[in-house]
This record gives sequence, C-alpha cells and structure tokens, in this order.
Amino acid sequence: MSYPIENQFRKPVEFVSAVVCIACAVGALIYHGTIGGVSIWVTLFTVLLLLANALRRFRQGLAIFKFQMNLRWLPTYKLKSDDIPWSKKELFLGMGFYWDQSHTQRLFLARQPQNKHLRARNSHYETARAFERNHPDHWRSRLTSKQVWWNPVSPLPNVGGDPAIHGVEPHEREVWMSILERVGHTVVLGTTRVGKTRFAEILITQDIHRGDVVIVVDPKGDVELLKRMYAEAARAGRSKDFWFFHLGYPEISDRYSPVSSIGRITEVATRLANQLPGEGQSAAFKEFVWLYVNILSRTMFALGMNPTYELLAQYAADIDTLAEKYFEAWLNKAYPDWLNYFEGSDQEVDAQVKKTGRSRVAVQFLVMMRKKGWSDPIADGLSSILANDKARYQALINSLYPLLQKLTSGKVSELLSPKWEDVNDKRRIFDWDKIMNMGGIVYIGLDALSDPEVAAAVGNAMFADLTSTAGRRYKFGTAYGQGTSESVASSRKVSIHADEFNELIGDEFVPLLNKAGGAGYQVAVYTQTWSDVEARLGSAAKAAQIGGNLNTMIMLRVKNTETAELLTDQLPKVNVYSSTLVSGSTGVQNPEDFADFGARTEDRLSSTEVPMLQPTDLVQLPKGQAFALIEGGQLVKLRLPLPSDESDRHWPASMEAVFTGMQAKYQRYVHQADAQEVPSNFDGGTASKLTTKGAGSGF
Repeated sequence: MSYPIENQFRKPVEFVSAVVCIACAVGALIYHGTIGGVSIWVTLFTVLLLLANALRRFRQGLAIFKFQMNLRWLPTYKLKSDDIPWSKKELFLGMGFYWDQSHTQRLFLARQPQNKHLRARNSHYETARAFERNHPDHWRSRLTSKQVWWNPVSPLPNVGGDPAIHGVEPHEREVWMSILERVGHTVVLGTTRVGKTRFAEILITQDIHRGDVVIVVDPKGDVELLKRMYAEAARAGRSKDFWFFHLGYPEISDRYSPVSSIGRITEVATRLANQLPGEGQSAAFKEFVWLYVNILSRTMFALGMNPTYELLAQYAADIDTLAEKYFEAWLNKAYPDWLNYFEGSDQEVDAQVKKTGRSRVAVQFLVMMRKKGWSDPIADGLSSILANDKARYQALINSLYPLLQKLTSGKVSELLSPKWEDVNDKRRIFDWDKIMNMGGIVYIGLDALSDPEVAAAVGNAMFADLTSTAGRRYKFGTAYGQGTSESVASSRKVSIHADEFNELIGDEFVPLLNKAGGAGYQVAVYTQTWSDVEARLGSAAKAAQIGGNLNTMIMLRVKNTETAELLTDQLPKVNVYSSTLVSGSTGVQNPEDFADFGARTEDRLSSTEVPMLQPTDLVQLPKGQAFALIEGGQLVKLRLPLPSDESDRHWPASMEAVFTGMQAKYQRYVHQADAQEVPSNFDGGTASKLTTKGAGSGF
C-alpha cells in the first residue's frame, strides 16, 4: 500500500516485532515437547514462518535505521587516480541520485522541529563537542571523537553545509552522462574552495584517457591541476603529447603566437581590436584600431613577414619604416625604373613632411605615386594613413599601444612572439592546428595572480585563436588539422576547460560557443558566480547569450541566491505533504446516552506547492557536493570523490621547481583573498612533499 507520506523519521519499531518473532521461534523449538499433539514438522514450519517474518521486519527496520543514519553521517568517498572510471560513450560525474518529489518531501520533513534529533547537529552532538573541548584527554572524548558509523555523535567532516541534503537518499550510485551532451557545453559554478578544480580534474582525466585533444586554461596556476594533467597523460601513454605554456615560467615554457595561425588576413586585426572597449564613443576608436592593424598585417604578409605581437608593436609605432619597405619592394616588381622619378628635394615633399610629421622618404614615395598615378591596394592603404598628421592619427589609435605593451613586455614577448629562425632556442613552438593534428594535451597557466591585465589579454587572444580554428573546422569538417587518419579524424574531440573563465571572457567567447558544437569542441567553464560574468562583459544580455549556450549546469555551493536561482528557476514545482494532528471533544446532551461527552483524534493531510529545490539549499551544500542539470534538465544530486592520499609514480621530477613555485603563489593568493581554510596538500612545502599527495586539489 502506498501512503502519501513515507514516515521514515519515526522509531524503527519493526525491530520489536522482529525480536518477538525470533523469541517465539526459539520458544517453539524449546517447548515443542510440552505441546501435545503437535508434530515436529508443524513446529518447524511455524518456526520458519516466524523467522521469515522476523527477517522481513528486520530489513524494514534496518532501512529506517540506515536512512536516519544517512541524514547525519555519510561515508567518505575517495578514488585513487587509477580508479577514476571513463568510457567512450559516457562521462562519469560522481556518486549520487536523480532528485525527484520524494527527496523534496524528505528534506522538508527532515527540517521539521520534531525531527531535529535526527539531524547531524542535534543537542547530543553539541553536548559531545562541548565535552571534548573541556576535557580533551578524557576517555569519553577519545571515544566520541572517532569518525565511525557506530558513533551516534561522530564529528562531521570538515566540509560544512547540511549533510541531510544528500542524506535523504541512502541508495546512491555512480552517475553517468551521455558523451553526446558534451557538445552542448558545460558550466560549473561554485564559490572558492568547494571542489570546482577537483571536479575539473575528474573530467580532464576522462578526456585524456578518451583520446581527446585537451586544452586547459588556468588563470590562477593550480599546481595540483598541472600535476594531475601530466600524470594522467603519462598514465594514458600520451606524455609526448603534453605541452606546457606558462607566463610565470617563460624560461621553460613552450612558445605560442596567438596571431600566427589564421584563415584570413583580417583575423589579425579582429583579434586585437576585439580586446578593446567597443561601447559608446569607444566604438569609433576601435574601428580605427582595426583599420590600422589590418593595414599593418596586410603589409607584413606581402613582405613575407609572419605577424607577431612584437612586430605589430614595432611597426604600429613606426609605420613609416614599414611603408618604405613595402613601397620599395612593390615598385621594384611593378615599376623597375621608379628610381628615375624619385625626387629628394621637391618643394611639395618639404611641405608635406612639415604638415604630417612623416619621414621624408615615405612622403617622397607618396608624392611620386600620386604624380605617376601608380596604385596598389596595400600601397593605397598605407598612403591613406601617411597622408594624415602623425600625432593626430596616433591619438585615434592610442588605445592600441597599452594592449600591445601588455603582450610584448619582458620575457612574455619571447613566448607570444617566438623567433622561428632562432635555432638556439630549444623551447617548442605550437599553434592550435598543430595541437589538433597531433592530439595534444595543453596546460595554459596565465599567472593571473602576478599580472591580471596581461593574463586577461593573453587569455582573450587564445580564445580568439581557438574561435578562428573552430570556424575553419566548422567549414572544412572536424578532420581539419588532424591529418588524414580516418580513425583519428572521425573520433577526436577538442575538450576545452576554462577555469575562472570570468577573468578571460570577451566578445569572442560567444562565437566560440556557437561554432564549437559543429567543430567538435566540448567547452567546460568554471566560475564562482554568474555576476562575475556579467561584470566582466558589462552587459546582462551578453551574459545571458553565453549562458544560453551552456546546456549542462553543475552547481556546487554558491554564496548568493542570484546564482543559485540560475538552476532553481529551471525546475518545476512539486507538492509536499504535511500531517496535522487534530483532536477535540463535544458534550453529549441526550440524557438517554450513557456518556457525558464524545472525543475524536485525527490526522489531516494537506499539500503545498513548493519549488523542487530552494536557492538556500545550494547555499548550504557541503564542500564536494553539487546539483546538476544534465540531459535536458534532469536534476541530479552529486557527491564528488575526495583525493586519495597516494603517491603517483607519474609526477615529473623535472617539473618540481615549477610545482614548488606555483604552490607558494597559490598559497599566498588564498591568504590574501581571506578564503576558506586551505587543505593540507597546499602546505607550500618542499618538492618532496609535493610528490606524496594523491589525485586532485581537495576541498
């Protein structure tokens, strides 16, 4: 029989009937001889029936007991690196269950005052903790402080939150999501130190073992994430495919030019101009910058130069020299006798030099070409710039110079503007076509803790380059850039993971998500609140446009209800039932009745429509737990595996200096941000200590 309210918060009285049945069965066996006329077979049959009923009632009582234990105590969930499961067809998310009306009902009942004694932080729990503080060496303190299932006041793990949110379902299992959903892209939301990076490691590990191209953009520089990526690449036999790019360690980093791999010449200007503000009056200046950079890049390509940030910065400040080189090269080819008409002391030249502030040689070329009527698309573009006053024109494109300074200062310039001809520089050079052709695994550390401005500029440039590559793959097929192997080209996906993506996001991110599905991209982004995205873009509409392309949502603990409502507003409302005890009495007026009054007691059931999940439920999640909307809005409650304390033989000894430095920087960042307690595996210790911890960054 089905009841409107499943009463799992009562005492497990089934144990009483089970004990009674067992006692009767034992009594029947002992006193069988004293009952005359009853055969041994009847007695045995009766005993079997009693024991069967005892077993049934015991199992019913045990289910109630386990449910109530689960409300306040969950077993630790750990996974070694070798044990993280993966599949070609599905994506492993963790342990959990699908959330429905029954779980909303149970959570509603668990929070009722009459059931407070079943919650984790009840009066007995607080009494035990107070006794331990006052008597730390007492034998009772040593007993109650043990984290074991039989301890009714076992200390809660250091994860905070409300254990009852996950405890309302004692039968959890592994949760998998169809891999086909990955092309719809994923957003992971959660406040600081609640498990976002650990969850990223679980996804990245599976992507590496599945054989995907894996690109991870890490603005902060999480050492555990880097170590996990390298170890998993080695474990999967792909260590030769691992690439390391880090702005904080240019001396050992691989090199990459964000403007070297393009489909059209205009992309160079677009990638630079898109990083400039384009709202209001800034839009006109942005257009001037685009025009200026486009002319520079077209000229460089015509001269056989490969545009880099360094060259763009050099010639943006001195376009006259670049123009002279092009005019000479073009005229030598088109008009070999041009030197016969090149006049060095013309009155018109002197006036033009004085008026514009341009170099005399460049003005001589302009005057000669105008007089002779010589024309060329690139030369005309250069002429349109050189004919303007130099100081005035530079004021129009003044916003370009700070951006180029960010990208060309110090040793960063060596990474972003690699000198291809320098054979003495052993650092490798890559572009996205090369990475996708070889099936690469790329870790990108932007060192945002040291220089957030440069990190944001480089991150935006990389996303713009990835967007361009996605466009080519979308037009020419997902095999573009992956060689000719049918098995590789038909199956390889590009898995992009962007941690703290609110620090990197720009206008180029919208077309990246729009094109990414058809180009085989699988994007997963991680951030703390959606407000960060809106603040970065400066527009709620643009943020909503990006959010509309992120079909899978995984939300850990968040700190504001506005972010939580991104998930809860997508859920239906359900009915929860409550029981009200009603009792009363009435006087009896008929003298013929043998009673002075009548009494009644009844339970009344009422239902109330409530959201399936409240925003406050997400604010109270323990660390390492999450709600997820997957596969078309199916709500799943997840528990992520903790890192296992294990040594990994795949830690690269050659990178220990990098690990140590990154660890120290990250620890300083956590202290400066006054974040929550840093776990023990972020102790900033020696390199030998770094090799003793297991998978993940912990939480």
